[in-house]
Amino acid sequence: MASSAPRRRLRGRRGECEALDQVVAHARAGRGQVLVLRGEAGVGKSALLEYLVEGSGGCQVLRAVGVESEMELAFAGLHQLCVPLMGNLDRIPGPQRDALSVAFGLSAGSPPDRFLVGLAVLSLLAEAAEEQPIVCVVDDAQWLDQVSAQTLAFVARRLLAERVALVFAVRTTTSVGAGDQFGGLSEIVVRGLHDDDARVLLESVVPGRLDEHVRDRIVSETRGNPLALLELTRGLSAADLAGGFGRPDARPLASQIEESYLRRIELLPAAAQRLLLAAAAEPVGDAPLLRRVAERLDIAPDAAAAVEATGLIDFGARVRFRHPLVRSAAYRGADPTVRRDVHRALAEATDSVFDSDRQAWHRAHAAVDPDEALAKELERSAGRAQARGGVAAAAAFLRRATELTPDSGRRATRAAAAAQATFASGSPDAALELLAAAQLGRLDEAQHARQSWLRAQIVFARRRGGEALPLLLDAAGRLAGVDAAQAREAYLDAIGSAVFAGRLPDHADVRDVAEAARTAPPATWPPRPSDLLLDALVAWFADGTVEGAPLLRAALEAFKGAAEDGGEDAMRWLWLTWLAAGDMWDDEAWHELTTRAVRSARESGALNFLPLALGYRAAMCVHAGEFGLAAMLIGEADSIVEVTGHSPMSYPAMLLMAWSGDARAESVIRGGIGEASSWGEGRAIGLGHYLLAVLYNGLGRYQDALTHGEQAMEYEDTSVVGFALAEAVESAARSGVPEAASAALRRLEERADASGTDWALGVLARSRALLCDGPSADRLYREAVERLGRSRIAVQLARTHLLYGEWLRRENRRVEAREHLRTAHGMLQGFGAAAFAERARRELLATGETLRHLPVDAGGVREALTAQEEQVARLAVDGMTNSEIGAALFISPRTVEWHLSKVFAKLDVKSRNKLRAALSDI
Repeated sequence: MASSAPRRRLRGRRGECEALDQVVAHARAGRGQVLVLRGEAGVGKSALLEYLVEGSGGCQVLRAVGVESEMELAFAGLHQLCVPLMGNLDRIPGPQRDALSVAFGLSAGSPPDRFLVGLAVLSLLAEAAEEQPIVCVVDDAQWLDQVSAQTLAFVARRLLAERVALVFAVRTTTSVGAGDQFGGLSEIVVRGLHDDDARVLLESVVPGRLDEHVRDRIVSETRGNPLALLELTRGLSAADLAGGFGRPDARPLASQIEESYLRRIELLPAAAQRLLLAAAAEPVGDAPLLRRVAERLDIAPDAAAAVEATGLIDFGARVRFRHPLVRSAAYRGADPTVRRDVHRALAEATDSVFDSDRQAWHRAHAAVDPDEALAKELERSAGRAQARGGVAAAAAFLRRATELTPDSGRRATRAAAAAQATFASGSPDAALELLAAAQLGRLDEAQHARQSWLRAQIVFARRRGGEALPLLLDAAGRLAGVDAAQAREAYLDAIGSAVFAGRLPDHADVRDVAEAARTAPPATWPPRPSDLLLDALVAWFADGTVEGAPLLRAALEAFKGAAEDGGEDAMRWLWLTWLAAGDMWDDEAWHELTTRAVRSARESGALNFLPLALGYRAAMCVHAGEFGLAAMLIGEADSIVEVTGHSPMSYPAMLLMAWSGDARAESVIRGGIGEASSWGEGRAIGLGHYLLAVLYNGLGRYQDALTHGEQAMEYEDTSVVGFALAEAVESAARSGVPEAASAALRRLEERADASGTDWALGVLARSRALLCDGPSADRLYREAVERLGRSRIAVQLARTHLLYGEWLRRENRRVEAREHLRTAHGMLQGFGAAAFAERARRELLATGETLRHLPVDAGGVREALTAQEEQVARLAVDGMTNSEIGAALFISPRTVEWHLSKVFAKLDVKSRNKLRAALSDI
């Protein structure tokens, strides 16, 4: 609860204080608020946080402080903030409760996805805020442990209708830490005081009369930094100030302030300095623990009073420093030997059962020489951190364990494990450094092979093109002799790398890579879906589509089964199975794999994977003519990517723009082609040319469509070239270039016949019809309509009606032409495919039809509702509760309720029962 004492007046901070007052006011009113205070050390961020707390009467105030020495302990900062709320844990959904319990070490379980933990924290805050508004205050957020920072950033970006405020103070001059996690949030840059305010503050702490020139020099050099004005002058006389304060000092201001604190610390008795050091090394502020440490270090009880008298620290129920720079000065300024003694005492005083990881961490800081027993304990701590989902913490434990390992062989093993964890935590460069260290030890063939694979995976993750290809092939060859299953996965990675590299020079052709993968060890029985996929892709690329198609069809069936059962293979290889299904024109596989991938990712809270699943699902929706749903899914993926910091997936948005005939599509897609070239992703170049062919065919710019279709056909890009061939046939036929159309058709025939799906054979029949006349063309168009009508690919069905209607009009069969053109126009208009719809409108007018030119979706419900509102409404119609909708969309139930209230108002309905009818036009 906030203090009821009169609020302090902060000089020169009127604007900042008004903003903080608004934060609290909006949170009380049920409009979730987030604010980041950024500024250099000592500029007044902590003072502003205290102002906020003092003004939070009637609210529950939750506090956390980032501590530099605590950065390696997973969920440490989050735990500080959430401890007062743990009584509400039973009130949040079961999966979220379990995830948070595992993260905090309250129960055992599989490592939770850190964003499911974030959703749990959001739900916990929302539940508690129903009883009392909550103000969360996080100071020195740049020193939060990585997973706490990521989780709180996630929560901050999902606040909307909760009675919750989140305010972070972040130092701007830090080169490391978690501060960048809060980029993009509403923020205030806290700067130094204006000169007039700085002069008044300075004169209030300097004894005697201060020379005007000396005063102005101090104000200038401190840049109005309040803590510098207060601390750098403390203990100095006016003569001292006049005689020496103004000498040039190029050090950062934070260093100068820290040195000022250090000078004050050095005046304390040795025992008092050790006590201050112990408090600095113990980041939780546990007063009973600090008393036990003092006893072990033979520090007399009166030392605490001596330290408190300086105003540097407060020994209350919880130990608190005057400023974080006091803590860093006390710790960094201490003699290394004394620092190790203090960490040793902290380790001995820390509970080995309930806080074994922190005890091990203190022991590690106390160690000087290699210590195998301690290295093993740190390894166990890493395992516990990993089990709680703290990958970054596990990496830190393993790095220190590596340093303390005496045996070179074990050191290499631990360095490799540290590299794996470091890579998983999102630090590929640091992981490569650890792998280099691992290479210095004695490694057996299995270790060499696995480290080679990890190195290749890191390179592949950083750059999807062919740079990783030789590394993956080398790793696969090494693994073949030690681990058949991993060797096959490495070969599958290599094929994927070759697929992404595509047409770019200086990389092995995918056919050559497939031949190399043919040498992989045979799969065990029963084969995994990934084993079937490897064999299928080897045949597809090395032997041809006819030989590979049956195997690829069987592999996709296996993956559909794995997706239904929630198998890891389905998630791990979705990026490759999507491409394979595209080459097979298998719309059912696309639908089932993406539907189950999205559902599985939502249920498990796998936000690292969910944007990929949403992107592929959105692409499927574009092909199915569900452009509105596709746009919603793309928007959801983008919002998650903004939170997770991962690279966005541009393909679904560009696909939607191309089919919509968006005015921005041309420049965006061309820009994507340029980026693909610089990033070494040759397949994306072919994909861009295919999308331009779609765009230009829709606009009736057939020669441009043919140019880009032919460029897309120059290389056999997976899940690109087949579609590009169909675009090329149409554009070449319309451009009067029959030779080009026939050449593209011959290549299309081989692929479509190998596939055998209605989608493939329907497009093939339409493409043949474009090059025929009379009854043959009529029969082929009818076959195309029939086959595509049985598929999920509605956009191709609509285009077939359009092309059939155009042909019928040219055959002077106007009545029949109008029937198909009306169908095409209605479908394309409804999809939002504006360019193709305009083509159909022009053709209808040419038949003598009177047709009003309506803009796509004009006046429709889709314009009235935002993407988030429509998504919430759809899930509500499906019978999901507010809690279930919140869990699916990673928002709180209160935000779901807020969205539904807006939906009801916009659609003029009073209950969920009326929603289905109101949404029928969407």
